[in-house]
Amino acid sequence: MADNKTGTKLIAPNKKARHDYFVLDTYEAGIELYGTEVKSIRRGQVNLKDSYCSIDKGELFVWGMHISPYEQGNIFNRDPIRTRKLLMHKKEINRLLGTVTQQGLTLVPLSIYFRGSRVKLEIGLCKGKKLYDKRDSDAARQADREIERAMKSRSRSSRDDY
Repeated sequence: MADNKTGTKLIAPNKKARHDYFVLDTYEAGIELYGTEVKSIRRGQVNLKDSYCSIDKGELFVWGMHISPYEQGNIFNRDPIRTRKLLMHKKEINRLLGTVTQQGLTLVPLSIYFRGSRVKLEIGLCKGKKLYDKRDSDAARQADREIERAMKSRSRSSRDDY
């Protein structure tokens, strides 16, 4: 998926995050990478499934993000699940730290994408869903699908009448 107006190209979404959390707010952060990691990301070999973000000593880090080693990278490849530093303004990091500690929220990576030639990570300020919340959202999505199917079949039958 590429958006030519803003120059963004989605690499990998974190679908599990939207299922497990309510996303209250989103932020964009740069990510500190090595050359072979960028090449591997260009090939789409990245997984955000079990990753999370934390703030340590005024710096923002992402843990558990898996970037597969680049095939032609030989000795330049890094550990696939190493901790990576995220790049944000100090004010934003301090605001996030205050919100996370006071309200008990979590920082979760939602997607990784290219903006121009730079790799960006979309971070969500999230609140965990309970099991009944997940059931409610699944039921609502299923109801929307049923309505959509009914509307399609109704429009088809009305076209067939002519």
